[in-house]
Amino acid sequence: MSQVVRDLPHGTTIVAATCDHGVVLAGDRRATAGNLIAKRDLEKVFRSDEFSAYAYAGTGSLGNEFARLFALELEHYEKIEGRSMSLDGKANRLARMVRGNLGAAMQGLAAVPLFVGYDEDSGQGRIFSYDVAGGPYEEHRYYSIGSGSPFAMSALKKLYADDMPADDAVLACVQALYDAADDDSATGGADLARRIFPIVATITADGYRRLSDAEAGDVAAHVVRERMGRPDGPAARLR
Repeated sequence: MSQVVRDLPHGTTIVAATCDHGVVLAGDRRATAGNLIAKRDLEKVFRSDEFSAYAYAGTGSLGNEFARLFALELEHYEKIEGRSMSLDGKANRLARMVRGNLGAAMQGLAAVPLFVGYDEDSGQGRIFSYDVAGGPYEEHRYYSIGSGSPFAMSALKKLYADDMPADDAVLACVQALYDAADDDSATGGADLARRIFPIVATITADGYRRLSDAEAGDVAAHVVRERMGRPDGPAARLR
């Protein structure tokens, strides 16, 4: 891989968790270029349409382009067909876009998405992961991608509960991002001084909703306050 590719801004950790009749998607804000922080407020979570959302880890320019093109394709389909694509159809369409970038990915220009949505047929939230050759692979309950994902997954493993309310799933995802930032230098934690907080979105029967900066800031501040007394975070019950 060339130094030019290494120095491109790369997005890092994304987490998702299903909740009671919906799904939560959240991402940190840091982008790195080699060992440097390239951007502190990168947008990695995007609305795809009314009932789905997309986030990515990897090369920032590619991830942003995928988000724009994917949303445009879903809008075009709806205008031509007069109805929305099924959630499985959306996931498969995104897979073809990712697979089309395989040549560039083999040279280091890769962006890997995490796609979530509310399935209007089942009334449940669903999560789809990908690799550089495509996918999709349906994940259950929760999932994470990016350099901090092993730590985020460990946090979600102890914090997640089936059919948890959306507010609890939001809190679990922000806790997981805190743990990722605690152990992975490429993942950015909540920046209270600069008022930069994780991007958090919920997708339910009411549609896509991104938490405002004030709402995300309140959740992040709550997590930080708790960690002042318990740096390792909330404990999981053994029984």
